[in-house]
Amino acid sequence: MDRRQFCWRTAGVLAAMPLAAGSGLAQTRQAGDPIKLIVRADDIGSCHAANVACMRSFRDGIARSVEVMVPCPWFNGAVAMLRETPGYDVGVHLTLTSEWANYKWGPITQAPSLVDSSGHFFPTNRDFLAAKWDIHEVEKELRAQIELARKHIPQVTHLSSHMGTPTSTPELRGLVQKLAAEYKLTFETPGAQWFRWPADNNTTAEQREAALVEALEELKPGIWILVEHPGLDTDEMRAIGHEGYWNVAAHRDGVTKAFTSAKVKAAIKKRGIQLASYNDVWPAGR
Repeated sequence: MDRRQFCWRTAGVLAAMPLAAGSGLAQTRQAGDPIKLIVRADDIGSCHAANVACMRSFRDGIARSVEVMVPCPWFNGAVAMLRETPGYDVGVHLTLTSEWANYKWGPITQAPSLVDSSGHFFPTNRDFLAAKWDIHEVEKELRAQIELARKHIPQVTHLSSHMGTPTSTPELRGLVQKLAAEYKLTFETPGAQWFRWPADNNTTAEQREAALVEALEELKPGIWILVEHPGLDTDEMRAIGHEGYWNVAAHRDGVTKAFTSAKVKAAIKKRGIQLASYNDVWPAGR
């Protein structure tokens, strides 16, 4: 895949955005072509606050696809919510890392090469790659995650990669491609571009909302994928974090507020932006 970069100025920020596979199409889009926006809410299942926020981002907001983390403690809670909301397009957020300092999870299979000395997934992609992981254990674990999600959530349509770890080497990416084909789930997103929200983790909720509105006002025709992590500013989420990122609750609460913002919805309506899910654009099983 050609990972060409292009630059896009919005909200006073010059953001470099990699084009997705097949994105040469984006260079020939015409002004009258539609703008399709897939708003993806990541990490449902990771904690209760994430579950509530991801659901709110769909019911009251602009999210149309949600990524479920099967190995996490609140997976069962996510299942209950998603089964009551069949219109919410679900992806299996393949997970091989556990990033938070004081809140951990591990594999749902016996996979000793995938865990640290405490029996949890490694915290970072770098730690995972430095370990002597066994590709057969990776395949067994990812299969188990896919099958458990499909067993309990009827509307699973696609796969995605938590922190990029399950696709961080050619061998791993090839494995995920194989599993996607075998289970008839979407993985590749031809023609799409990644929508970069020009606001960092330290901006206020109001600043994030304003930056998203301005970005939407300047969005060009094509298929765009916006990935973020809705959350709530609760005691539970305030206890979650890691070095360099301890304001998780405030930051992710701002995401939820932006995803449900009347100003953001108005900007989408004004531009005629079509909100879509993964399955709307790349139907599973095709």
